[in-house]
Amino acid sequence: MINPYEIMETIRMLEEEKLDIRTITMGISLRDCSHSDGKIAREKIYDKISRYAGNLVQVAKDIELKYDIPIINKRVSVTPMSMVVEASNEENLVPYAETLDRAAKEVGVDFIGGFSALVHKGYTKGDRRLISSLPEALAVTERVCASVNVGTTKSGINMDAVAEMGKVIKKAAELTADRDGLGCAKLVVFANVPEDNPFMAGAFHGVGEPESVINVGISGPGTVKAALEGIKGEPFDQVAETIKKTAFKITRMGQLVAREASDRLGVPFGIVDLSLAPTPAVGDSVARILEEMGLEYCGAPGTTAALALLNDAVKKGGVMASSHVGGLSGAFIPVSEDAGMIEAVEKGALNLEKLEAMTCVCSVGLDMIAIPGDTTAETISAIIADEMAIGVINNKTTAVRIIPAPDKKVGDSVEYGGLLGRAPVMKISKYSSKDFINRGGRIPAPIHSLRN
Repeated sequence: MINPYEIMETIRMLEEEKLDIRTITMGISLRDCSHSDGKIAREKIYDKISRYAGNLVQVAKDIELKYDIPIINKRVSVTPMSMVVEASNEENLVPYAETLDRAAKEVGVDFIGGFSALVHKGYTKGDRRLISSLPEALAVTERVCASVNVGTTKSGINMDAVAEMGKVIKKAAELTADRDGLGCAKLVVFANVPEDNPFMAGAFHGVGEPESVINVGISGPGTVKAALEGIKGEPFDQVAETIKKTAFKITRMGQLVAREASDRLGVPFGIVDLSLAPTPAVGDSVARILEEMGLEYCGAPGTTAALALLNDAVKKGGVMASSHVGGLSGAFIPVSEDAGMIEAVEKGALNLEKLEAMTCVCSVGLDMIAIPGDTTAETISAIIADEMAIGVINNKTTAVRIIPAPDKKVGDSVEYGGLLGRAPVMKISKYSSKDFINRGGRIPAPIHSLRN
């Protein structure tokens, strides 16, 4: 039973604390769209996405009106395209990305994810063709997002793929230099990638998923910060308890929207992703939550401990409110998409090394970070390798979404606008990792029986 106080509290969260549903994402299997004739395959892909997701945006708008809950993004994820194209002998897979882009525009979604490949143990022919097509595919399309999984705890890290992704990211930046390297903002490199993540740019419809499914991603950094403002100076037990209760309320709203969308679209409900996803808007920042706990700026000593507490408390509160929780579930720390993170970088309080440490205890990883445009592909690969190692050794998801900003140096910034925000170009190590990356091969899977 929901009492009048809880209703008023939710209204306040929506009106004053920027609470929203960050995304409704419809996952669609395209496994039955494979065909040796690429033209036929692309027609089947376009028709299926249009048929399944044709009402997605309208249903989301109807739910917004019914409950007065903002739903910021409506998105589609599809089967990793490297699997769908396997039957085709076409070398250039850009036409498949263009088909996804056209379908996304037809149904009106913001982004479509799944121009992806899973190569943590090795490549198939489809994987190789897809990865080589990535830079051009991201340059010529507007709404297509891509991801490549290069490591898992079970298989180790495919260092050949890590080396290749450094070159792919450099090329993607070059082909979109007129847009500050925007292509890289739509590409994620993962370890232990989840198959039901509703957030872009890493969403895809995993092979264990049903024909179609509705996944919902919640948000609410402003709401958590507002709750902590009411307990200034209280011990951490009280901080954790307050975050848990707030996360429960946020997730309950996500569960309501997910069920409603599922019923209206006739598609099974999948998961609610318990993520605190920031935006560049003032009052919607994960960094500000950490600072509310007592840090002068995000990045100061104590930041990793604060983030660990936040992540754990959000999960503990959220799982009580939803029967199915999945995706990434935790706090995102994308630099360009968080006003507090941007300020912390500009103040010199937050650097790349501290961000890497923070990813040991939170979701995603090094996210939306701009680095100097003359950074070598080997250095980018080495940054990816470090982050993948954190994920593989600790049996968690980690990722890298990094932008070698064309013609930019430390002190400059890139500007994307909207949810992608603005990223100050960050300093990186000047020392070379070339010989390390050029070894190739595969880093073996860790042995967890001797973990300590």
